[in-house]
Amino acid sequence: MALHLGLVLSLCLVVSCRAGKLLVIPADGSHWKGMKPLVEELGRRGNQVVVVIPEVSGSLGPSEHTITLTYPVPYTRTQLQTIQRANLDTIMASDTSNDISRMWSYYQTLTVLRNYTRNNCDSLLSNQDMMQTLREQRFDAILTDPFEPLGVIVGALLSLPAIYIHNGLPCGMDFEASQCPSPPSYTPGRFTHFTDHMTLRQRSVNFLWALLRPLACRYLYSDVNVIASEILGRETTIPELMKKASLWLERNDFTFEFPRPLMPNMVMIGGMNFEEPNELPEVAIMLLLITVLHL
Repeated sequence: MALHLGLVLSLCLVVSCRAGKLLVIPADGSHWKGMKPLVEELGRRGNQVVVVIPEVSGSLGPSEHTITLTYPVPYTRTQLQTIQRANLDTIMASDTSNDISRMWSYYQTLTVLRNYTRNNCDSLLSNQDMMQTLREQRFDAILTDPFEPLGVIVGALLSLPAIYIHNGLPCGMDFEASQCPSPPSYTPGRFTHFTDHMTLRQRSVNFLWALLRPLACRYLYSDVNVIASEILGRETTIPELMKKASLWLERNDFTFEFPRPLMPNMVMIGGMNFEEPNELPEVAIMLLLITVLHL
């Protein structure tokens, strides 16, 4: 709880010393579960928080002390669930016993994300009424999870200071966009299953992953880059837009991640992916005490 309150205080100072107007564009799934308590607390403290979500999603929905705006998408809930289940089955059935298989599984994951993010970006950015409503609100800042680049584009379009909250981005985009060093000689890449003690072969594979990351990002954001360029009226890319972030809130810490360099505007906030646990019942507490006393 202290961690949540500290983050709320930090964001309140970022938005303004007075009650501010914050635009929130979350990502679906567990990403929203970690962001939701923070967003609700900001609203409870007197800030005007507007959350923009698609009409159909897996876990997004109204939250307390906020204003929720929805926009239509070209699929139904049944279609979304069917697609998500099929994609998950394909990814889970993938062979990850060797480096080549892991790369193929990684490619399949990127393809799924590419199609999903393109649909959401196109649905909101082409909705003239919704975009006009957001312009008229004159927000002070935007809080978004860049796992889905929609919030990145909207923040750039409205010229808002961007606060990113995330737990790792596909193809290592967080390293490139934040311009944070990530030397492959001792920082194992995600999905490699390597540790910080790598053999020569593992270091070579890790270096290969580092070389392939920019190509993977180019493939993942190819469609979205076109949408962003059309909306902003200039040639641009998602990595270029993300480099202008004011603050990066990292949903991890070095308990679970191998130590690596951080930039001055990056803050490790630890376990923000889950809802707060319920209190233990008295019976469970007594059993725990008895167990400890008999050790």
